[in-house]
Amino acid sequence: MKKIIKKTLPKIIGTSLNTLSHIAPKYASTKAFDIFVTPRAGRLLDKHHDFLNTAIQEKLKYNDLDIHTYNWPGEGKTILLAHGWESNSYRWKVLKNKLQEYNYNIVALDAPAHGKSGGTKFNAILYSEFINVAVNHFKPSIIIGHSVGGMASIFFQHKYQYKNLEKLVLLGAPSEFTKIFKGYVKMLNFNSKIEDGLNQLVEDNFDNKGTYFSSANFTKKIEAEGLIIHDKHDKIVGYDEAKLIARHYKNSTLKTTEGFGHGLKDDSIDDAIINFINN
Repeated sequence: MKKIIKKTLPKIIGTSLNTLSHIAPKYASTKAFDIFVTPRAGRLLDKHHDFLNTAIQEKLKYNDLDIHTYNWPGEGKTILLAHGWESNSYRWKVLKNKLQEYNYNIVALDAPAHGKSGGTKFNAILYSEFINVAVNHFKPSIIIGHSVGGMASIFFQHKYQYKNLEKLVLLGAPSEFTKIFKGYVKMLNFNSKIEDGLNQLVEDNFDNKGTYFSSANFTKKIEAEGLIIHDKHDKIVGYDEAKLIARHYKNSTLKTTEGFGHGLKDDSIDDAIINFINN
């Protein structure tokens, strides 16, 4: 029953808003945008606390929003971990344990509206501002980002040009914001009225057209050495996105995997990350 509801709900929402768009197009587009930026999951579950409570926890601030951070101290370089959409810092449990063997100073942050961080809305631009606050506080030399956490890390570095960033690891990171948006429009089968309205809302909210927000283009200005890891059969973020980023990110290496999907959780991937940052 849950699978049926999950499958039919987008169609119901899409049909309802499409109908509404003929009467109140701006309102329908606003509701569609609100759905797009509102995570349905990602807050902490009971099973997450035992691990996360092993860290030193600290709240930072971006405007009036709390940024919840976790620090596992070490004497080595500082690594900042940025999780993806509808996740939280628990996703780093296995990798964090392995990194600790090398005495790195490990920091993770919860994204806006995820984990213990504040807010109810999420987007990569806002997330990049959270990352900027965390970077200024913890001074990492390495950033590892999964999915939209990777995209937000690119947005951060492109905007702020943090000079102490030595290495950047991107796991299953999307490249083009417009592609994410088109996927959302397709999933809910929105009509052209809503799609046009959504594009206008992006421009109104972020002072640029959606086409401006391109990880691939932004990496042209990133000098830190990069490692891009992407699964050939990623059903969430297509492999073509990784190839596009790699083509523009001159100081990077693309590692292609098969069979690990979008989550990219495997010992071989952790080993590749550790080997990259150790050398």
